[in-house]
Amino acid sequence: MSGPQLSRQCPDKARPRARHASPLQLKSKNVQHERTVLHIFLTKEAPMSNTPGALIAMSGGVDSTVAAYLMKQAGCRCMGATMRLYQNEDLGQSGFHTCCSAKDVEDAAEVAFQLDIPFEVVNYTEEFREKVIAKFIETYEAGGTPNPCIDCNRTMKFDKMLDFAREHGLDYVVTGHYARIEQDPATGRWLLKKALYTDKDQSYVLYVLTQDQLAHTKFPLGGMDKPSIRKIAEEQGFCNARKHDSQDICFVPDGDYVGFMERYTGKYYPDGDFLDVNGNVVGRHHGAVRYTCGQRKGLGLALGAPVYVCGKDMEKNTVTVGPESELFKTTLIAGDFNWISVPELTAPMRVKAKARYRQVEQPATAYPLENGLVKVVFDEPQRAITRGQAVVLYDGDVVVGGGTIL
Repeated sequence: MSGPQLSRQCPDKARPRARHASPLQLKSKNVQHERTVLHIFLTKEAPMSNTPGALIAMSGGVDSTVAAYLMKQAGCRCMGATMRLYQNEDLGQSGFHTCCSAKDVEDAAEVAFQLDIPFEVVNYTEEFREKVIAKFIETYEAGGTPNPCIDCNRTMKFDKMLDFAREHGLDYVVTGHYARIEQDPATGRWLLKKALYTDKDQSYVLYVLTQDQLAHTKFPLGGMDKPSIRKIAEEQGFCNARKHDSQDICFVPDGDYVGFMERYTGKYYPDGDFLDVNGNVVGRHHGAVRYTCGQRKGLGLALGAPVYVCGKDMEKNTVTVGPESELFKTTLIAGDFNWISVPELTAPMRVKAKARYRQVEQPATAYPLENGLVKVVFDEPQRAITRGQAVVLYDGDVVVGGGTIL
């Protein structure tokens, strides 16, 4: 390895200063009218050869760091890249540590330096505003509950980054996601499978990957557990070996998504009526966008028995509450489906399905409808099926496909 070893804690005195600039001092340049690339030239450019080339999507966290290390150990030509998706100050979040922060960029840059691979910070702030943040706000305003991580995977990480990889002569995009990719020898289709250690499985948020993206994506952590990954990072002296995982929506790290929406849009979401299941007014709420299906806490209602959010009428600005029994349903309709293990659904199919990230998948039947819609009927009623969330269908540990609940 060229250059000094970084200490395990990365104290300031051990950080490399001469070979690359601080991420906060980078200058930008336009590339193909589509984005701005902030370039940190850590080492010589990876030479072109017949060796497979890998673009490592480096978030600054331990997972993508170890993914980069494993690909380098496997003999790949590696290049690191971090997506700049927003400026914290622009979103009113300068006091919070989030992914894509300046500290994350510094951590990713230092790891790339230690691994002796080229590294760039790619600015996709405009695309992120248009394709992720705008949809996030629109979904809430329409009465749904969005999943921006899925939209980011769909439009940023596995779309823009694959384009970027190809422009740089690289074959694959590599991330630190916990999932597996295999090719079905019988059909030739690329399959997305659960991680070997299912407590960390992220296949639910990856159902949007196309066949082309799956064919050009690597998940080197899919067969590993978290303690093993941290052990590798510690043994290699990576500065983020003990770094905490990011849990919140990256652009709403304090969890106050309505406050973010009001600051971002300049709108105010007015108070309205709480209704019971019979349409009677039972109280006042503080803006229908603040509530999601199944919510109990924070309603401010004393009705003699626990009540939960059962529905919303965004045009009338009303929120309906009722007993928990009102939350259970057996059927959902979903659209914008992406099929993975099969090219399309042409007949009813027995599957296991999950309608939220933390849910254990449940037995169900998927039925094809007109216009690409899919009806999913669960064997048993499911709690709080929510518009805007994803429903993902499984056949064992293989992702059949997924879509957005309508």
